[in-house]
Amino acid sequence: MPPLNFMKTEIDHLPEKKQRELARIQEILFEEFDLAKGNSQKIYIQKGRILKIVLFGSYARGDWVDEAGKTAKGYQSDFDLLIVVNFKQLTDMATYWYKAEDRIIRDKTIKTPIGLIVHSLADVNNQLALGRYFFTDIIREGAALYELGGHRFVDPKPLKPKEAYAAAKEYFEEWMSAGEYQYDRLFRTALGDKRPKEAAFLLHQAVERFYACYLLTTTLYSPSTHNVRRLRSLAEEKDERFRDIWPDEDRFQRRSFELLKEAYVKARYSKHYKITEEELTWLGARAETLATLVKTACEKRLKTLKAAAGK
Repeated sequence: MPPLNFMKTEIDHLPEKKQRELARIQEILFEEFDLAKGNSQKIYIQKGRILKIVLFGSYARGDWVDEAGKTAKGYQSDFDLLIVVNFKQLTDMATYWYKAEDRIIRDKTIKTPIGLIVHSLADVNNQLALGRYFFTDIIREGAALYELGGHRFVDPKPLKPKEAYAAAKEYFEEWMSAGEYQYDRLFRTALGDKRPKEAAFLLHQAVERFYACYLLTTTLYSPSTHNVRRLRSLAEEKDERFRDIWPDEDRFQRRSFELLKEAYVKARYSKHYKITEEELTWLGARAETLATLVKTACEKRLKTLKAAAGK
């Protein structure tokens, strides 16, 4: 593998309109990051910097899908962006990045959905040193849209097959079990007891765990987020079978998924949050389909890793 210290920077393979969208996204990220830092006297905020913005995933590779408005399904790939900062404290989405994310979503010149992950340079380099597939793939396939000079990625160390299998197996056993418990024991009980808000929150937790199980087992990484839309996007990017889990062909289906996405906060804290038994039943059925696919995909991945490890 060639050194990863020198990433590609060209995105000429993208249509001009996509390049313009990415340029606008960068403007917003820098503007909102500066506003979020404010006039704090804390050293890590005063000296806080965006070191890199890296486009990864399908738009970096060149195999994106943009069928928005063209077909009934209308699948559209996200712009996947890794933002690298110089202090771990600056990776907090709720403090430094949520306004930028919201502004990008509302900007009428940006037609492509985005997915942001934020890590410190030290964390990314540690992940590369451990040979974690997710970050190695980002650096190998991604394109650096912005880089502040003097801040390099380390070259990854190869991950030993036995270590990869052991880590993936541990993740699968922990997270699949957690998701099944949330779904089978907690969500079903709350639904049966006619407690819709509790059921919605518990179902959100189950779905979050199922997605984390898939991502951790197959890539050894899952972002620290409760945003199931973001987790869904990462899974759909990696395996197109996940794109059929949540159909959005009518208002009921779209509204139901939005209610699930909002449940982490609103189902617990907002008196205005309402969800019907019909919506919960539909969401529960989709979550069960998700769990089945996750289990199938993870078991196949573990079988491959086990063979590579000679077990």
